[in-house]
Amino acid sequence: MKGGDIMKVNQKGFTLVELLVVVSIIGLLSTLAIVALGSARVKARDAKRVSDIRQLQTAVELFYSDKNGYPLVAAGGLVLGAGAGSVLSEDGFVAAADPALKSVYMGKVPKNPLPGGKDYKYTGLKADRTECAVLGECVAYKLEFKLETNSTGLDAGDRVATPEGIN
Repeated sequence: MKGGDIMKVNQKGFTLVELLVVVSIIGLLSTLAIVALGSARVKARDAKRVSDIRQLQTAVELFYSDKNGYPLVAAGGLVLGAGAGSVLSEDGFVAAADPALKSVYMGKVPKNPLPGGKDYKYTGLKADRTECAVLGECVAYKLEFKLETNSTGLDAGDRVATPEGIN
């Protein structure tokens, strides 16, 4: 090497600053994706809630057409999807369907998808909208549930489904 020549080294790779910029961009994109995914999950749970309630309304209406009344439950209503509210059969809401029964309107009553919302609750009602105590006097019902967002065409918060529709 001659005295005036500067030794050049061929360096390949990324500088620390370039790597930090790329990692920062990936982190920002990941955060945005997670936020969007969380919002999609909430909307999906609400869509399932509305679908569940509509299926329950159909099953309860089938029961009504066969029995000339809506299912009778204990005072205070019945939490659906577990225990005595697991199946809707010709005996009303029960824990398990008797294989000898002719009609099972809903073999597995849905329950609220967690997290969020609240348990689905069914109450049979008389014509004056008070709770009924005898099967024949149950001429209406209310299905209570809760939505987390406004994404399903309904406002977030407590909702009630009746024979007239969902409020």
